[in-house]
Amino acid sequence: MGQILQAKGIHKSYRMGKQTLMVLRGVEMALSAGEFTVIVGASGCGKSTLLHILGALDRPDRGTVEFDGRSLDTMSNGWLNRFRNKEVGFVFQFYHLLDELNVLENVMLPAMIAAGPVAWLTSKKAARQRAIALLERMKLVERLRHRPYELSGGERQRVAIARALMNEPRLLLADEPTGNLDSKTGYGILEVLKELHQQGQTILMVTHDDRIARQAGRIIRLCDGKIVS
Repeated sequence: MGQILQAKGIHKSYRMGKQTLMVLRGVEMALSAGEFTVIVGASGCGKSTLLHILGALDRPDRGTVEFDGRSLDTMSNGWLNRFRNKEVGFVFQFYHLLDELNVLENVMLPAMIAAGPVAWLTSKKAARQRAIALLERMKLVERLRHRPYELSGGERQRVAIARALMNEPRLLLADEPTGNLDSKTGYGILEVLKELHQQGQTILMVTHDDRIARQAGRIIRLCDGKIVS
């Protein structure tokens, strides 16, 4: 399959008082459509920073990220907002669900943002049907009216995955999706991701756990801000 994402010479640093913390040091990588790839490395090695840059949640100090051959750093803010909403789905370690919304509303949220207030009036019904179908896939159809704080950690992460899939993104970015869960629940989430990959979803995940990483099709090792293998 064709290449979907490419990072070229990515550098990133942060100011920590009077010191500069170098996080990424010239990272080069590419991802093809249909892959399930894991970036693995110790805490603090730059995994999450790299993932955020690849998903346009952060910008590099130097270097470029290309999606379908288009450089993200040349795109307008409006284009990047659409990119984050439609082309990429994000799954985070701590879920980032909204407690004031129920499960169904949390999953529908990306579609509502994409539609805007006027178009939402006509697209809401179809979005609701898709959200329910996704929650059925996640075995959560009986939790539609529950709030996130009423769910277990594993259930919340499955809601977060359903939300990430709402707009049918071409790329799913998962930042330590099992890191906040016990091993049994974590492997359940991993099985969900593997099933999605078997259905054609392109996935890039970061983890510090080699046991989790070995379940993916390809492993990229990051150490001290550099890819070492």
